[in-house]
Amino acid sequence: MEAVARGGRTTTGWRDRLENRRLLATVLIAPAVTFIAVLVGGPLLLAIYLSFTNAIAGSLTGDFVGIDNFKLQWSNPIFRDALKNTFFFTLVSQVIVLVLAKVLANFLVRDFRGKWFLRFLIILPWAAPISLGILGWKWIFDSLYSSVNWMGQALHLLGQNENPQWTGNPDLTMAAVITAHTWRLLPFATIIIIAGLTSIPREIEDAAAVDGATGWRRMLYVTIPLVLPIMTIALLFGIVFTATDMVVVYLLANNGGPFNSTHMITTWSFTTGILSGSLGPGAAISLFLFPILLVVTVLMLWFARRTEVA
Repeated sequence: MEAVARGGRTTTGWRDRLENRRLLATVLIAPAVTFIAVLVGGPLLLAIYLSFTNAIAGSLTGDFVGIDNFKLQWSNPIFRDALKNTFFFTLVSQVIVLVLAKVLANFLVRDFRGKWFLRFLIILPWAAPISLGILGWKWIFDSLYSSVNWMGQALHLLGQNENPQWTGNPDLTMAAVITAHTWRLLPFATIIIIAGLTSIPREIEDAAAVDGATGWRRMLYVTIPLVLPIMTIALLFGIVFTATDMVVVYLLANNGGPFNSTHMITTWSFTTGILSGSLGPGAAISLFLFPILLVVTVLMLWFARRTEVA
């Protein structure tokens, strides 16, 4: 009986320790922290090291060159254009995504027949492999078989023999890239905003209706303030995904074409570091975005916390 009692006390003691919030939180979050430290922190530290060297492909070491790689790229007109394109691409695409996502979310929270099927269609661009999706967009913007040009001619928005080169004209190529990327991120933002809309208590909407807040007034003074924190998080994820993504530009615009006019920081870093074999300058290019995204993340998280409604 004494042994059983001792064993029981020992078991209870371990249970009490495991149920301690600090210990349990540490145990549960440790795998995620380890994962991030190994798969994100490791490459980041390696990129920081390489950016201060003249390392080339085939070697992860090189002579220390200080900030020469950063100064060289800052004086490179292609890099400056890539930086401008990254800001423009990110801001324009995210504005379009947020507006369309809000409209879709307002529609999809209502009850109507076939809502599940419409939600399924909207989620497809996010679930499908992006490489397959971009192949479809390449056909849509093809110089000879473009469905956009065909519809433009059918609606008399274009001349009968007018076929804009969507991937051959710098301005049109940027518009095509923004369109494809908006299509890709729209489901993610829509789902997040739907979650925010469904979390609004019914009592608040009923009280707003009693006070005469309907239509635009209810949206401006009730819905948007309550959903603003989660919309800020959706915008933050969209900015990070867009600024650090290179798949759409690489596949649809042939890695920054035409004539390097649609290069982003990511594609120019890939071209310099991987395709050209200059690992040091390529790492330096990729690190230009790190402080910018860090500041944006801190400011947007602070804003989301300030706008949170208790």
